[in-house]
Order: sequence, then structure tokens, then C-alpha cells
Amino acid sequence: MGIELHHTPVMTPEVLQALCVQPGGRYIDATLGEGGHSTSILSAADPGGQVLGLDADPEAVSVATERLVDAGETFLALNVNFRDIRATALRYEFVPVHGVLFDLGVSSLQLDREARGFSFRRADPLDMRFDFDQQLTAADIVNDYAESELADVIFHLGEDRAARRIARAIVRNRPITTSLELADLIEKVNPRRGSRIHPATRTFQAIRIAVNDELSALETALEQAVSLLGQGGRLAVISYHSLEDRIVKNFIRKQASDCICPPGTPVCVCDHLATVKIITRRPIVPTDAEIETNSRARSAKLRVAERI
Repeated sequence: MGIELHHTPVMTPEVLQALCVQPGGRYIDATLGEGGHSTSILSAADPGGQVLGLDADPEAVSVATERLVDAGETFLALNVNFRDIRATALRYEFVPVHGVLFDLGVSSLQLDREARGFSFRRADPLDMRFDFDQQLTAADIVNDYAESELADVIFHLGEDRAARRIARAIVRNRPITTSLELADLIEKVNPRRGSRIHPATRTFQAIRIAVNDELSALETALEQAVSLLGQGGRLAVISYHSLEDRIVKNFIRKQASDCICPPGTPVCVCDHLATVKIITRRPIVPTDAEIETNSRARSAKLRVAERI
């Protein structure tokens, strides 16, 4: 019986080119998902290529492992948050590597699974955890945070100008138990007004990021990933919203600079040396044809750096 696959990986040809995948190369897929990118990387790296796949979601690891069961020892999938990418690579002696890929955000697997709470199209429990072992859930944030704290989460992590209005409505209608209930409430207080994007999108993004501490994990993981690259190795990162993209852009720019002293400092005192060179001055974006067939690609941006 075949595996039911939900997720079409974004910009696969561009990712393979960005990573300069070569036969016998060693690569880390830090956001394994259902293994779509890993499958393509292994194929391009044949013969002798290897992929270490990491994902905080145990369901994703299970699906990817089954999908790539024929890859044998060339593929290893681990239920690990990418904030631990360096320790994991060292533990499995998977260093140095030719490339590291991050495909950020929520996957179709997570959106399609009931009881996860990522989708606002069904009455699922408010969960949104990538890792079931962690304590904080979306229900905790929605039902327990003070109104001001909730508004800050929605504004800063969702960049939603209606944050205070949405937070006020949530507090007044507690307890809220399902994702559909939350989405319907947000739509009432913040109508679409012609927009194709559901008005709950930014709030759901904000709560998901807060639950999984995604931005802090990303900053930690990027620095570790560069340290794992051999000379000429590539870092490729696909982001889907401005918060992630800004972190990636600023990180690469900083790592590509020989001096990171504050502007106006008369003499360099930071002793910082560049570790990468920038490959993409502007992010690579999907083709119109891909966006037409894969709506998830719509907001994707791919940035690439090379270890020096």
C-alpha cells in the first residue's frame, strides 16, 4: 500500500542548484517534512550521496522514513528540532557537509492532520505544537495570556495591525477550544474586505511561532549550520513571511562581513571575520507556473550563502 503524500516541495530545481548538489555529497535537510526535498537531493547526489533529515514533528519523520525506506544507509531521519542541528550532526559524525537546507513554516502534512490545530478550516483542538513533548500549546496562549500580552504576540509575530481588536475579542469570548471557533471569531471582528487571504492567517501564524519559539530556534540553527559546512558548502533557506526572511537576510549579511561594529566606530574592535559569501543578493522566488500549481509557493523566498 503506497504512502499518501500531501506536500509538494517548493522550488526543488532551484534548491538543487542553490546547494550545488553533487554525487557523493553529504547534506542536511533541517526541515525534513515528508521528505520531498531529501528525495530529490539523494537522487541528484547519487552515487554515494547522503542526507541527514531533521524534524521536530515525529509524524513527519515517520512519513519521510517510510517514503525513503529504499534509500538504506544513505538516508537517516531523526526527530530533532533544528536548534540542535550541530550537536546532532556531531553525534552522528555527519561533518563537514556540502550543504544545509531549511524550508521554514508549516507543512501540508501538519495542516491536513486533524487534532493539530494548524488549520482554521476545521474544528480541531488548539494545539499547534511541532513537538508533542513540549508543554505550551495554542490553547494556553489563546485562553491564558493577558490581553496586552496576546495583542503583542499577534502584532509582533503576525504583523497584524488589528492585533488589539483581535486580542480584545478573544479575551471576551474565552474559553475558545477549536481552531475553527478562533478563526470565525477573528473574521467577525476583522472582516476580509475583499482580501483573498483569510483574516485569521496572521493570528494563526503568530500563535504558531510563539508556541514553537520558531524565530529564536531559527537564529540559533543558522549559526550552527554554517559551522557544519565545509569550504564551498552551501546554506539554502526558504522563508515564507517577512519575519523569517529578515532574520535570514540579516544573518547572511552579518556572516559575510569582516566587521560588524556599529556604524561610526572609528576603528574596528569586533575582530569579526566573514564566514560566508552571499550568493543571492536578491532572494530567488518561484516561477509563475509553480505558483499556479502549488499555492504554498506563493510567498516563498530562497536565500543562499557559501562557506569560505
